[in-house]
Amino acid sequence: MSFGIDLAKIRSAIFKILPPDAQITRLEFEGPEIAIYVRNPRFLLEQSGIISLLAKTIKKRVVIRTDPSIRRPKEEVREIIKNMLPPEVVVEDILFDDVLGEVIIKVRNHKKAQTYSNKILVETGWRPRIVRMPPMRSRIYEEIIAEYLSQSDYRLKFLRELGELIHRDVVLARSGSNYVRVTALGGFQEVGRSAILVETAESRVLLDFGLNPGKTLSSAAFPRIDLIDLDPESIDAVVISHAHLDHCGLVPYLFKYGYNGPVYATEATRDLMILLLRDFLEISTREGKEPPFTMRDINKVLMHTIALKYNVVTDIAPDIRLTFYNAGHILGSAMVHLHIGNGFYNIVYTGDFKYARTRLLDRANDTFPRVDTLIMESTYGNARQPRRDEAEAELIGIIKRTIERKGKVLIPTLSVGRAQEIMLVLREAMETGRLPKIPVYIEGMIHEVTAIHTTYPDLLSKSLRQALYNNENPFDYECFKKVEGREPRTELVESPEPAIIMATSGMLTGGPAVEYFKIMAPNPNNALIFVSYQVEGTLGRRIKDGEREIKFVNEYGRVEVIKVRMSVHSVEGFSGHSDQAQLLDFLRNIQPKPTRIILNHGERSAIATLRDLILRYRSRLGLPRSLEVYAPRILDSLSLAMVER
Repeated sequence: MSFGIDLAKIRSAIFKILPPDAQITRLEFEGPEIAIYVRNPRFLLEQSGIISLLAKTIKKRVVIRTDPSIRRPKEEVREIIKNMLPPEVVVEDILFDDVLGEVIIKVRNHKKAQTYSNKILVETGWRPRIVRMPPMRSRIYEEIIAEYLSQSDYRLKFLRELGELIHRDVVLARSGSNYVRVTALGGFQEVGRSAILVETAESRVLLDFGLNPGKTLSSAAFPRIDLIDLDPESIDAVVISHAHLDHCGLVPYLFKYGYNGPVYATEATRDLMILLLRDFLEISTREGKEPPFTMRDINKVLMHTIALKYNVVTDIAPDIRLTFYNAGHILGSAMVHLHIGNGFYNIVYTGDFKYARTRLLDRANDTFPRVDTLIMESTYGNARQPRRDEAEAELIGIIKRTIERKGKVLIPTLSVGRAQEIMLVLREAMETGRLPKIPVYIEGMIHEVTAIHTTYPDLLSKSLRQALYNNENPFDYECFKKVEGREPRTELVESPEPAIIMATSGMLTGGPAVEYFKIMAPNPNNALIFVSYQVEGTLGRRIKDGEREIKFVNEYGRVEVIKVRMSVHSVEGFSGHSDQAQLLDFLRNIQPKPTRIILNHGERSAIATLRDLILRYRSRLGLPRSLEVYAPRILDSLSLAMVER
């Protein structure tokens, strides 16, 4: 085994591959990237594939930056860019990052502008960062860009300190001793508070760090780092699979108690995560609950987040490389591939994944470079969902019957993923006449999340991607009405006109959906439709399971009983999780085949059923006879590999 980094070899390769007239002035480790500062970037126009060749040779991510001495004045740069880019690009704004030497160009036609990147760099001396401005303006997206610019000094200092840690020399692994161990901290034999600790001789990495939405802010809601005495300062990296609070909701808590390292996520996950964390903080404060972190901690998460694209290999520790793959669950959701050592061991953590196409996203990835252990979600390990077309027909039928009896429909929904899927279904049903054109009131949080979806068309399904690139917005429809503010609109409910109300949260754990529920529940003409998984312990799960008298404490501190007379429905086929058949299909198709499977993110019955099926049908699934299938409990540790010398 070969570990560590050979700086002399990397330096030699850089000077050998880049032409002398590039005039290299210095090399810097900036997080997982090697930044090469040059005085003459013109070689990029003459040798278009040279950076890819260099990255492949040294097996590191490479970024070319210019020496400050060649950067032209800002006003001059603005004129050069405006004259260079064709009118169809539509430049909206040009900003400058003086610390990194980058010019941020906000455009409408992102793909067209990208083709001019190297030319802009050569002509201006500033490295272009081309940002796509979506048809729906996202407040959080623009705030993140502004925050990075205002904190550029801090960000660069952090990246350089991180670069030294990632590329530090190894100690134990170099001597030939190494091991891989995983510890279940949350989300095992349960749904919620997902967190996995991966340890090697050199590194400690957390995969997700979420909150259990079915528990109040008690120990049962938190990953159990306290019981293994895990000091946040000892963690090398945090990897977030996607932006649902049960996977990312307690990342700021780590920073509150001393973590100061990187958070790796896709760009879309970063944006959604920051939005949801701020919303969680605001709701907790408004409801009189003491949140486990502050806005300062959330801002620290943002400053320490390193956004990665799918299929890009990135060093995150001296002996661990990370690659994200599409998980098909929500926008930006990722399967996590960890390559440990130089071929020593490989882990794939699926996070939440959907092994089927939806209106919103393509099917999850099933091909990886190597897989030794697969950590796989099991949410629907004991259930099969209806086909998507059947689920859509059921949803439309319930809505139609509710409208006919002069009732209104409440759809509590997760703001990320499920809301956008339902919007697309409703739009098509109304356009084709399967539903009458009635108002669909959309709570503001959903609108902001939808705007983020339009920011990343490359992550969406083919049809949505093409529509957005053709300047058509599938989420902009005459019947969709944005509701401003967080207070429920009593007038919407009391109006005689038919209406559909989509509001968060999807499990009725808080937010506007709960307030609409209180107003609408006593009327038998109304309908409540669940379209997402209801975690055990949540109000949504209790209602779904048949509870019809719900107690609330009102603003005066008195107990108020709500009698549920509205019809209650659960349409299962819209889940962003794979059902039992899809989980087994994934195992049938995954390449290469794992020798060990660890099941998580499922209630006990779901995991037990899935484990039995995998072992019973492993030969039909093409899995090895020696396959080991584990169903750990919280705090269980598994040693996956070990070598001692």
